[in-house]
Parts: sequence; C-alpha cells; structure tokens
Amino acid sequence: MDLTGTDAPAARFDAFTASCPSRQLLDTIGNKWASLVIVALGLGGRMRYSELAARIAGVSQKMLTQTLRNLERDGLLTRTVTPAVPVRVDYELTSLGRSLLETMHHLKEWAETHMPEVHQAREEYDQRDT
Repeated sequence: MDLTGTDAPAARFDAFTASCPSRQLLDTIGNKWASLVIVALGLGGRMRYSELAARIAGVSQKMLTQTLRNLERDGLLTRTVTPAVPVRVDYELTSLGRSLLETMHHLKEWAETHMPEVHQAREEYDQRDT
C-alpha cells in the first residue's frame, strides 16, 4: 500500500516538467538559507531558534522563520515547543531531512572549496564583458 492508502503505483515525478510539484521542493532546498539550516542542524543536532540565528550569520529573523516553516511543512525538520518560561522551541532534522544532509553538506563544502576558482572566473568574465 502506498502513502495514499491504495495499492496504486507510486506517482512518478519529473522536475523538467513545468507542472511537477518537485520544482517547489527544489525551490525550498535550493535556497541558501535552507541549505545552511539543514547543514547546521545536521552538525549541531537539535537547536533552538537563537542558536540557529547565531550560527547562520546574516540571516534575518524573517528569512529564518520563513525557512524553518518551509522545511517543517516539507517534513524535513520538526519543531518542538516545550512549555516553560520563556517557552522553549527546538528544531531538529527528521529522518527525511537527515537523508538530504550528506548532499547538502557536500554542496556547502564544494562551494567553499571552489570559491577561488569561481572568483577568478567572475573576474575574467567581468573584464571580458566590459
């Protein structure tokens, strides 16, 4: 039985098709803030909002909140509210989110490793284009 509760074959998705819902997911996980949140939670485990905000320099409160909501909606992280004074809210990757972690970590590492080459390519392009 599939997720819909039927024995129907699982839907096939093709992100090259304009109407494919996987494009919306790619929008979410392709966002720089989402990728950094996923990696931060993967390295740090369960984290509070303030810990994520401190770890991810430059993210605004609005963008972090929106990113966390999008990731929660897509089932990539959980938000746990613990009644206390003040209320404690923790975020943690789900198993689905953890399945994406290695890919996101490699992408972050690749970007950091290859920035000198990218800077050089940009400089050459900008000089050629002017």
